[in-house]
Amino acid sequence: MTRIIDVWAQQPNELFMRQHWLAPLLRWTDQDDLPAMPVDITLKAMDDAGVEKALLCSWFGPYGALIDNDETAAHVGAHPDRFVGVASVDLTRPVDAVRELRRAVNDLGMVALRVVPWLWNLPPDDRRYYPLLATCVELGIPFCTQIGHTGPLCPSEPGRPIPYLETVLLEFPELIVVGGHVGAPWIDEALFLAKKFPNFHIDTSAYAVHRLPPALVDYLRGSGRTRVLFGTNWPMLSAERCLQWLDDLNLDRETRDLFLGGNAARIFGV
Repeated sequence: MTRIIDVWAQQPNELFMRQHWLAPLLRWTDQDDLPAMPVDITLKAMDDAGVEKALLCSWFGPYGALIDNDETAAHVGAHPDRFVGVASVDLTRPVDAVRELRRAVNDLGMVALRVVPWLWNLPPDDRRYYPLLATCVELGIPFCTQIGHTGPLCPSEPGRPIPYLETVLLEFPELIVVGGHVGAPWIDEALFLAKKFPNFHIDTSAYAVHRLPPALVDYLRGSGRTRVLFGTNWPMLSAERCLQWLDDLNLDRETRDLFLGGNAARIFGV
């Protein structure tokens, strides 16, 4: 049976859902409001689409924690068969950020670090990332980030793959990087990086599969079958909505299994 692993999800709390930058995302996804929700709703949405596990993201921004690592770890601890934790840290405090990343991985069992560049208006080659990137290599965990334009009302430039993420991949050749949200409108740049760097991967979070750029679908069907991962960006999109037209991608069985969960299982060790 095909494993489905969602590599980008959040368990939203009230503070997270009050952020002003969510307004355009609600409009794009035809939602009037998106209140904080109990974890049971997240689990039901996963069950409705046959999702085995979701990687839950913590969120830190310039003004502090929105979903801190302990809150995420509590959800994982309550449902260890369904959730896996992804850490976040405060870029403005580099020493504390490294300590917190180590704690999140070694004590809380988190499997990756995610930093969202648009939230900080800092691209991933900014000096404030570098101690964290080196720590990811040392800990043997992936660095997850966002590539492409931003739905929120924030600058998109920090999510441009070239030159920012290319610099990171050149300077940290051992680092495993997962670029989330596809990379549009710079999809050609994202695919160039994927073809150039064997440790760079793309996840499809924030996109229903029928809206994926054709060039990415072609890559997934061919040489990129081990490099593209399924994600939702729940609660902005549900897995059921994302996968409604999966059959229209015309993926062979092996590619389908890798895309939906096999690649994530290998990269994140889940």
